[in-house]
Amino acid sequence: MRLERIKIMVVDDDPDIRELMTMALESEGAVVSQAVDGNDAINVFKTTAPEVVVLDMMLPHRSGFLVLEHIQTTEAPPPVIMVTANEGRRHKAYAESLGVSAYLNKPVAMARLLDTVLEQLSD
Repeated sequence: MRLERIKIMVVDDDPDIRELMTMALESEGAVVSQAVDGNDAINVFKTTAPEVVVLDMMLPHRSGFLVLEHIQTTEAPPPVIMVTANEGRRHKAYAESLGVSAYLNKPVAMARLLDTVLEQLSD
């Protein structure tokens, strides 16, 4: 179990994607918390203190960019992996300017997601 007891927050408004990512991460031993929108993400982040965040860019109530900005203002922010169906280069550049750790395009293979999480933890 490569992610034994690692706390990971998965933020996506699509319940199927959120569950798929959660199952993949938990299969490697991660302790996963979930958030369904941007405001929920801020609250879950504050209460769970995840070691890695998997964050959708397009979210109701507060965009993934605003969630990323909030996370980056915390003391010792965790790596944030942004996952998006948006293929625009400007969005990726903006996410990178905000300090995103990795940027993956949907649909993302779960093996790639797991490898990316592991890479972020080893940095």
